[in-house]
Amino acid sequence: MAERRAFAQKISRTVAAEVRKQISGQYGGSPQLLKNLNIGGSVSHHTSVPLTEAVDPVDLEDYLITHPLAVESGPLRDLLEFPPDDIEVVYTPRECRTLVSAVPEESEMDPHVRDCVRSYTEDWAIVNRKYHKLGTGFNPNTLDKQKERQKGLPKQIFESDEAPDGNSYQDEQDDLKRRSMSIDDTPRGSWACSIFDLKNSLPDALLPNLLDRTPNEEIDHHNEDQRKSSRHKELFALHPAPDEEEPIERLSVPEVPKEHFGQRLLVKCLSLKFEIEIEPIFASLALYDVKEKKKISENFYFDLNSEQMKGMLRPHVPPAAISTLARSAIFSITYPSQDVFLVIKLEKVLQQGDIGECAEPYMIFKESDAAKNKEKLEKLKGQAEQFCQRLGKYRMPFAWTAIHLMNIVSSAGSLERDSTEVEVGTGERKGSWSERRNSSIVGRRSLERTTSGDEACNLSSFRPATLTVTNFFKQEGDRLSDEDLYKFLADMRRPSSVLRRLRPITAQLKIDISPAPENPHYCLTPELLQVKLYPDSRVRPTREILEFPARDVYVPNTTYRNLLYVYPQSLNFANRQGSARNITVKVQFMYGEDPSNAMPVIFGKSSCPEFSKEAYTAVVYHNRSPDFHEEIKIKLPATLTDHHHLLFTFYHVSCQQKQNTPLETPVGYTWIPMLQNGRLKTGQFCLPVSLEKPPQAYSVLSPEVPLPGMKWVDNHKGVFNVEVVAVSSLHTQDPYLDKFFALVHALDEHMFPVRIGDMRIMENNLENELKSSISALNSSQLEPVVRFLHLLLDKLILLVVRPPVIAGQIVNLGQASFEAMASIINRLHKNLDGNQDQHGRNSLLASYIYYVFRLPNTYPNSPSPGPGGLGGSVHYATMARSAVRPASLNLNRSRSLSNSNPDISGTPTSPDDEVRSIIGTKATDRSCNRMSSHTETSSFLQTLTGRLPTKKLFHEELALQWVVCSGSVREAALQQAWFFFELMVKSMVHHLYFADKLDAPRKNRFPERFMDDVSALVSTIAGDIVSRFQKDTEMVERLNTSLAFFLNDLLSIMDRGFVFALIKTCYKQVSSKLYSLTNPSNLASLRLDFLRIICSHEHYVTLNLPCSLLTPPASPSPSVSSATSQFIWIA
Repeated sequence: MAERRAFAQKISRTVAAEVRKQISGQYGGSPQLLKNLNIGGSVSHHTSVPLTEAVDPVDLEDYLITHPLAVESGPLRDLLEFPPDDIEVVYTPRECRTLVSAVPEESEMDPHVRDCVRSYTEDWAIVNRKYHKLGTGFNPNTLDKQKERQKGLPKQIFESDEAPDGNSYQDEQDDLKRRSMSIDDTPRGSWACSIFDLKNSLPDALLPNLLDRTPNEEIDHHNEDQRKSSRHKELFALHPAPDEEEPIERLSVPEVPKEHFGQRLLVKCLSLKFEIEIEPIFASLALYDVKEKKKISENFYFDLNSEQMKGMLRPHVPPAAISTLARSAIFSITYPSQDVFLVIKLEKVLQQGDIGECAEPYMIFKESDAAKNKEKLEKLKGQAEQFCQRLGKYRMPFAWTAIHLMNIVSSAGSLERDSTEVEVGTGERKGSWSERRNSSIVGRRSLERTTSGDEACNLSSFRPATLTVTNFFKQEGDRLSDEDLYKFLADMRRPSSVLRRLRPITAQLKIDISPAPENPHYCLTPELLQVKLYPDSRVRPTREILEFPARDVYVPNTTYRNLLYVYPQSLNFANRQGSARNITVKVQFMYGEDPSNAMPVIFGKSSCPEFSKEAYTAVVYHNRSPDFHEEIKIKLPATLTDHHHLLFTFYHVSCQQKQNTPLETPVGYTWIPMLQNGRLKTGQFCLPVSLEKPPQAYSVLSPEVPLPGMKWVDNHKGVFNVEVVAVSSLHTQDPYLDKFFALVHALDEHMFPVRIGDMRIMENNLENELKSSISALNSSQLEPVVRFLHLLLDKLILLVVRPPVIAGQIVNLGQASFEAMASIINRLHKNLDGNQDQHGRNSLLASYIYYVFRLPNTYPNSPSPGPGGLGGSVHYATMARSAVRPASLNLNRSRSLSNSNPDISGTPTSPDDEVRSIIGTKATDRSCNRMSSHTETSSFLQTLTGRLPTKKLFHEELALQWVVCSGSVREAALQQAWFFFELMVKSMVHHLYFADKLDAPRKNRFPERFMDDVSALVSTIAGDIVSRFQKDTEMVERLNTSLAFFLNDLLSIMDRGFVFALIKTCYKQVSSKLYSLTNPSNLASLRLDFLRIICSHEHYVTLNLPCSLLTPPASPSPSVSSATSQFIWIA
């Protein structure tokens, strides 16, 4: 055999298999390996272990204790152990859009209001793995950073990058002609061509000192200097970002919960001018969806009158608040479509005569004939001044028009200009009713084209358009209802519109329509709160207009909002005796029966105070059965009582001045109590009207109740139609949610009996009612469930960890609450399937876990642990430090044992047999029972509040309930296992933080019974993956991913040796199944995905113990630096 070469002699013959065996034996590994290593007292270099055998994992915690780290402090030490600040518990103040937080003005609030306000104002509770993003697949190169680093670099241009120009082909032909024909005729690849190429090629530069003998140290030094010369300071950062299909798997951070906005549209009202100017005109804007037959925004009131016209109303109008002087508004449209119209309605001061008579001068007089008709106009103006002085506080309908919004948007978006001028006409001589472009701008192009499908309705990128509305329709006194309006709007879209034949009122209303800027200045919310930025309070504001979405919007509440909208619709006084023709309805929000109890909570319209105590509907002249089109907006008090009610007073207004005739005469009364059995009363009402003032204590009764001695219009029949709509983040407006929250708060306050609907619930039947209300949550409407999702989940979790005491008995609600959570979560996934990330996690639920969820408070009526509650301070803590804890939190007062066995009533005294049978012999070591041992203070607190202080830890109860559940509940939990896994992990981290166990050894952080439950849970879920991967493919893929991420998270907070054992359990179950399959590709793919997620841990290198006592193999051609290396990779 030839002599081995010198460099080959330096190669170590130690193979990787031998290294793994030595490491495993040294770290207390597999008994099989130890047996093989100790046979005959000697170790064979060629002993092999089957690759399919899953060796026992290393007990990492014991190893780190028995093998102290030899490396002193420095960057290399970070590879040997997790950083001390690996996990952060951060309380981040939630961003507030407004300068002042939206909270109730009242200091005294009932428990439900207090909980809602806390939910909308407390800080985000975030558990952050600080180095998660710095793992193997971390790339700091964002697009902006890449562009910044590339500045100043010479651009590399290669032949393939150069775009051929038009003359390239001709130049190539000319070049060929200039070449020697002998070369061109020589076939490529022949010897002649090769010789020619060789003779005409340029030689490479010579390498000096190539064969000189040079010491290795000098070569290394020279190479290092060469690498550093003219080197970019961030050379590797110039490498492009990796593809999305990278091998590293991470969960995406969910979006921060925030207030919902649709596509936003800025409408600026510039001017309103009629042919004659004789009186003030009042205008309003609103959006309507014809297809859905729904008003999709509140009204925006604006005043474009001149100062002279405003002066005519000065005796009737107090000084105007600047918030009512807005002339621009931002509309939000969640579901834009071709059926959305911007409807403009005009009103004027009430005067004698019907609408047609009052509108006649505007249709016959022209501005050009002002001199000729001067006397007539002066007479009209004088009459208008008289009516303004006498009837200035009353209004009458005047005119209206509508703009097909999407035609304007789509046409403006198609223009190659910065802005568009559009003229909108309604008269026959002006063309069709629909929008058309000003001919001076765009010539003859028609605007009547529309796009099909809602996907074409983009309100965020069209060019601003200036509209000139030239004609208005006269308002018909008997066609004021919304139903009539929808018919008119539908007719507008037809080519042969009936409205074309109507005589128009000529006017010019100029409006700017544009996409709303992202952060507009001087903006007010629907509650009139100033939105950041608001540099000067004296500037005319822009109003945000509240949207009434055409369909349900599934977004949780994040801000306090409590508004009520009242829509008087119609009145029938045809059978009422006496004179009652010019009818107006005065609407008041009362907190008692006395006339002075009217509350100043009604929002003003335009050029008036911000709030008032009363609002009047417009008067239809000489009509005993008028329709109304008013919208009355009310700021609801946070806490309502049985005496809060809406009072409607009907007046006959005397338009003609007569001696001894009052201006207004009351002709009827009716009311709506705001609360009915504790619930906000909303919806459609057809109310009887009383001829007399209501008696004392009427507010607690409905007007349908026949009060003795009272006279009613038309024999107590319903004659007044009104709709009441609430937009509230306090009132759920769902009977099932209302009942659940009412019972939970009754437990907190220990207030019995509880009245819900027609039921009076006493303490002795509260347990059954509470359990039935929890199970009935599945029957509630999905939209209110989503709106109150954060509060609902908080309350269910609270019932798990703090079981109530009812009639002296502990009521275990863990099972019922767990079932309710599983049901709600599955409903969200099924109905909101488009709202999921790449791993199948619903974004609303992921946001709740990441930002909102925190451990419930220790005692009733106290804020949750940690900052962010009302009046709380902000803390920032990491896993490495013992930070200041809330004084109210003392988890060491009692033993935090799991105690929610569904089968136990009262106080159990024996172990949980069902759990023990599932987790095998491990449970036999438990010497304590499932119920917590209570201290002396428990009975005292129970007497005061009816509920025990916190004695359970949520993650322990969650693991237990999951292990013992069965049937449909277990199936529901498996379907969305990720939710419960992530909830459990965050609860574990918060527990470590609040219990001051962050510095404790990992083996002592969690009790053995909890670890047994986790072992049982992981084992059974791995069994589900193995047994169901062929028939429930999609579900098993999600379950496999969820389990892997759960174990990945546990590596950061639990005993890592224990987690390694869990990984081995899963791996072994899957591997055993693989050997029995003829086609194992699907299961093998699941196993690879499982391992890939586990190995995506940011401390993967540390988990592989990169430092060992083995001598590393020598380098084939060692340099100075490689010869001094002391570390070996064993992964």
